[in-house]
Amino acid sequence: MSQLFSTMPEDFDEFWAEVAHEAQSVRLDYHRSLRKDFPLDGFVVERLEFTSVGNRRISGWFAYPEGARRLPGFVWIPPYGRESLLPNSYGTREGFTSLSFNLHGEDAFHQEKYVPARGYFAEGAGSPQTFVFKTLVQHVMVGARVLQAQIETDEDKVAAMGMSQGAGLAIWAGAHSPVIKAVAADMPFLGSMTTALGRNAYRYPLKELVDFMEREPLGPEKVRHTLSYFDTVHQASRCKVPTLVSAGLKDPSVRPETVEAIVAALPGEHRHVIYDWGHDWHPEMIGNNRDWLLAHL
Repeated sequence: MSQLFSTMPEDFDEFWAEVAHEAQSVRLDYHRSLRKDFPLDGFVVERLEFTSVGNRRISGWFAYPEGARRLPGFVWIPPYGRESLLPNSYGTREGFTSLSFNLHGEDAFHQEKYVPARGYFAEGAGSPQTFVFKTLVQHVMVGARVLQAQIETDEDKVAAMGMSQGAGLAIWAGAHSPVIKAVAADMPFLGSMTTALGRNAYRYPLKELVDFMEREPLGPEKVRHTLSYFDTVHQASRCKVPTLVSAGLKDPSVRPETVEAIVAALPGEHRHVIYDWGHDWHPEMIGNNRDWLLAHL
């Protein structure tokens, strides 16, 4: 906790208690297709839609082993972008159920390559109340409740997992959702943001924030204030559930020292895994993360 790089707002806990309350207050309303909608060996994959905050309809998929009952489960959270994650060996695990969904209201299997014109990093960045990531993490919190409600899932054994944006949101959900009992976060984003904005903000999508700061009156002050509520280092200090965090030694987007600050902030049981890798999926994540969740769910 020696280097947070920005000051945590005095009303941080009050703000996030209200964010979590809004997500917990959403009435569960979901629909499953009850048919196999995507081919994946060893799993049934069904479409699943649910209503989230703001009456937003969210489309996703639910994967489970044939005949599953009360298995541990995890929410599989997408990295940055508007596309959906397709079911694969990273988004499913032997002996687990999993739920993944499009955070932006697109179809469960929507595919779209990132271009800055479709970016959303700066959406609502002038205020923590309007910042897009507030709504996105609320979708994750509601999604965790939906996963918990499925008969194939053990309601007391729900985790959050993802990479990059997905990893950051998993830590945030672990900090504020009572449903989440463990986290596996690979190369989590939005840590030590004051430092990141001054160091490598020439790369998109992070440069979306810089562009916003340059065109908005008092842009730098507004953005830094907003980010102080969402910085994953600050969030990690409130994440008390068992948490695995990984870093890539060759990662240009989420540098190892940023991940170290996130890990140092975690107050509970945690593990720090380092891959000799860039900002991308690593095959060892499949087994490492499964073992971590099995040990702590």
